[in-house]
Amino acid sequence: MNLRAVDLNLLVILDALLDEAHVTRAATRLGLSQPAMSNALERCRILFADPLLERSKEGMRLSPKAQLLRPLLKNNLAQIQQLVLPEQPDLTVLKQQVKLGMSDAVASLICSSLYQRVAEQAPGLDLLILPWHGSEQTLDALRQGDLDLAVSVFTDLSPSFTSVELMQQQYLVVMCKDHPAAIHFDLQQWLCYPHLMVSGRGQAYSSLDQKLAEQGLKRRVAVVVPSFLLIPDLLRHSELISLLPESSLPANWQQDFVCFTPPLALDPFPLHLASHVRRQHDPAVQLVSQLIRQIVSNQLQSSGA
Repeated sequence: MNLRAVDLNLLVILDALLDEAHVTRAATRLGLSQPAMSNALERCRILFADPLLERSKEGMRLSPKAQLLRPLLKNNLAQIQQLVLPEQPDLTVLKQQVKLGMSDAVASLICSSLYQRVAEQAPGLDLLILPWHGSEQTLDALRQGDLDLAVSVFTDLSPSFTSVELMQQQYLVVMCKDHPAAIHFDLQQWLCYPHLMVSGRGQAYSSLDQKLAEQGLKRRVAVVVPSFLLIPDLLRHSELISLLPESSLPANWQQDFVCFTPPLALDPFPLHLASHVRRQHDPAVQLVSQLIRQIVSNQLQSSGA
C-alpha cells in the first residue's frame, strides 16, 4: 500500500471509534460532527477491508479484526506522538484524560492529594479512576488502552509493561471489639468464625486459602464484597473476621475494631504502579505516575514506615 494515499488522521479517528464503540461519543471526544465521524468510519472500513464496528443487541461492538488492530494502533500512535511532540511539553496547556485502575482503598489514600497536585501543575488533565477487577484483567486493560496506569500486585510482567514498587503491605486480622475471638485470639479461633473477603472478581478463594489447604486447614468465606468501603459496617455488626492489608484499615479503627497479626505466617506483599510501555513517553501519564510515587513516598515517611 502506498502510504502517501492514506490519510493518517484516520488512525486517530479510528482509535477513538474503537475506544468508544460508539460513533457519537467518538465524535464528541474529537470535536467532530456525527456525520463527519460516520463518514470517517466508512473510510476506515474501506481502508482495512473490514466492518470494524458491528451492530449487536447491546449496541456497536468491535469486529474480530478491530480487536486485533486496537492495541497495535495504540502502540503506533504512541510512537508517532513521541516523534512529533516537543521534548519538554508545556504541562499547563495539556488537555487529556488519564485513566487509572486501583482498589477503592488505594484510591482513598492518594486521590485527594493527586487531584490537588494535578490541578496545580496540569489543570487541563482529567483523572478517571476505574474499579479494580484483579491483576490479570487490569493488565489486559493496560494492554488494550482502557487504562493508562494501574496500582496492584504485579509479578513477572512481560517486557510490554513497566512497573515500580510503591510500598510493601502487611496483612492484619480485623474484627469488632467485642468479638468472641478477640479474647484469646489464635489460629483455631480465627478459623472458627466466618470470614469477610474483598474481591474485585467475586472470588471466594485466595492465596490464603491455598496456604491453609497446604496445612490441611480451611476457612469459611461467608461474605465476598467488591469494595473495601463495605468492610466497616459488616464487621461492626457481626461476628465476621477479615484479613486486610494494613493500608485499607477503616478510619479510626481503634474505636470499633481490634487488629491482630495473622496466626499463620503470611509474607508481606508489594504494591506496584504499572503502565504499558507505549505510555512511557506520554507527558500526562508520566506526570501522574510521578505524582503518585511522590504522594506514597511522603505518606510512608510521615508514618515512619
